[in-house]
Amino acid sequence: MANALPAEMTVMETPVPGGPEALVPGRRPVPRPGPGEVLIRIAAAGINRADCMQRSGSYPLPPGASDIIGLECSGTVAALGEGVEGWAVDEPVCALLSGDGYCEYTAVPAAQCMAVPDGVDLIDAGGLPETYATVWANVFQACALRPGETFLVQGGSSGIGTTAIQLAKAWGCTVLATAGSAEKVAACEALGADRAINYREEDFVAAAREAAGGADVILDMVGGDYINRQLELLNHGGRLCFVAFMRGSEAEVNFGLVQRKHLIVTGSMLRPRSVEEKGQICKEVSDYAWPRFASGEFRAVTHARFPLTQAAEAHRLMESSAHIGKILLVP
Repeated sequence: MANALPAEMTVMETPVPGGPEALVPGRRPVPRPGPGEVLIRIAAAGINRADCMQRSGSYPLPPGASDIIGLECSGTVAALGEGVEGWAVDEPVCALLSGDGYCEYTAVPAAQCMAVPDGVDLIDAGGLPETYATVWANVFQACALRPGETFLVQGGSSGIGTTAIQLAKAWGCTVLATAGSAEKVAACEALGADRAINYREEDFVAAAREAAGGADVILDMVGGDYINRQLELLNHGGRLCFVAFMRGSEAEVNFGLVQRKHLIVTGSMLRPRSVEEKGQICKEVSDYAWPRFASGEFRAVTHARFPLTQAAEAHRLMESSAHIGKILLVP
């Protein structure tokens, strides 16, 4: 099957870091899968905030990571590397990547591949792996969210936010979310948030206390001046987890409060983890979440699809924060 593959493919490159215009089309060889790898003919690649950071030059790449942006995709199996079992050529697949998403073909360890959930369009599936794996690793593994607890996600209308709302609600938690407009508040509540807070009109700390008395786990991608306010909001034994720092990663913190309230402050990244770690996360995600798409309990939230060569426009939309859910690139 590998002989039938084209020699070259279109990719989106960033020869010089910069704004969205730094993304330009290029041509590169189609990769061949190595041992234990699956070659995917990409149907869609999800866009994430980390992609914008990499494009601008503010996201240091892990050792060995590709310079081609893109942390998740969906598509069909184009070829199998030596020793791969459980997959067949032309089978639908979605995958967690370490890079190489903004192109037409990508080779990825088989452990990081997942079936496309029943009831999810093949293209929409391109926006599932990174967000579901990120939320699972941080909220359920690192912060050990328990049924009956109160969970707050900042940026509830983002790809991470729409995913976290659905997962936490299914887990049996009271779910709070922040968003920046009436439309986004309504979208969060339609996905299952018990209370969505318009942070432009309300103080999220006061609103969360009024709604639920506090929070046990907070998933934050804001940082900056939110950090101390979130520590105040957390209940005794609460956990604060960072996945991004849109307002900055530094703050002056009274760690006496952390000590008195027995708080845990943590954070993590998916990309530098080992194949084994990513594979375990993918297995747990697909075991728990994927059947809920077939039942209709979960849904893929796609805001827009762009042709691959319009990646710059897709990044402009991402950085405008005008979207609800995922933005996808379609080769």
